[in-house]
This record gives sequence, C-alpha cells and structure tokens, in this order.
Amino acid sequence: MKCPFCNYLDTKVIDSRPSDEKKRRRRECPICGKRFTTYEVIEKPILMVYKKDGSFEPFDKEKLIKGVQSAIKKRPVSLDEMNKLVDDIENTYANAMQTETTTSEIGDKVLAGLKKLDHVAYVRFASVYKDFSDVESFINIISELGSDKK
Repeated sequence: MKCPFCNYLDTKVIDSRPSDEKKRRRRECPICGKRFTTYEVIEKPILMVYKKDGSFEPFDKEKLIKGVQSAIKKRPVSLDEMNKLVDDIENTYANAMQTETTTSEIGDKVLAGLKKLDHVAYVRFASVYKDFSDVESFINIISELGSDKK
C-alpha cells in the first residue's frame, strides 16, 4: 500500500480488525512515520438474473428480501433467519464466482430454504412463485409437504 503522504510504496500494517463487512487496517509508513487507515472490502462479481420475459437485470437483494418477507409475514420466522436465507443464496453465487442465473433457480433456492424454516411460508412463496391458478395446485404442494415428513 502506497503512503498517501510521501508516496513510499511499502507501508507496514500495525493493526487489523473487522469493521462491518470490511477489514480495517491501521498502517504506518517506515520512511515518514505517518499513520493512516485503509479499509479492505471483498469484491463480489455482479450477478445478472435472466428473467422469464427474456430480459436480464442485476440481482437485487432488496427485491428478494421483500418477496421472502411477504411469505413469512405473521409467521414464527425471525428476521435473522430470513436474512441468513437471503445471504446464503447471495453467497452461493458469489463463492462460485457465478455471474448469471435465472429467476427460477433463485426461486428454487428460496423454496428449499423456506421448506426448512416454515411450511406455511413455503406454501405462500410457492403459490406466487409457481403462479398457482387453482385449488388443485395448493393441494398438490401441501400433500408434497406431508409426504416429505414420512
């Protein structure tokens, strides 16, 4: 890291600690002796989502949170559990350095997570995600949940 005061190219890290989603580093220049702070941030690749209408748009974490929130509304699922589910989905793509996915792949991951958290939230999300148009669709998904318990 270059010293911002004298432009010497090799500064020394004297303290390092996590700060939010960053790493805070206190540095010192061995030439001029001045200290300064830097922040290190993990750079995630931009995830593009291929939609059902054929268009692409950047992954929007807030949009996914809103969808999951509507499914867990008035259910015994904490905000921490919901945030962990969304973070896990986002991190799956980031860790794989994947830059493209589909809405259906994301929806399947949400369904898998909700199935473990709360069955009512799972059915709610599935009804919107899979675009249920009749009672038979609800009966099928509920009986699928019942057969998974056995």
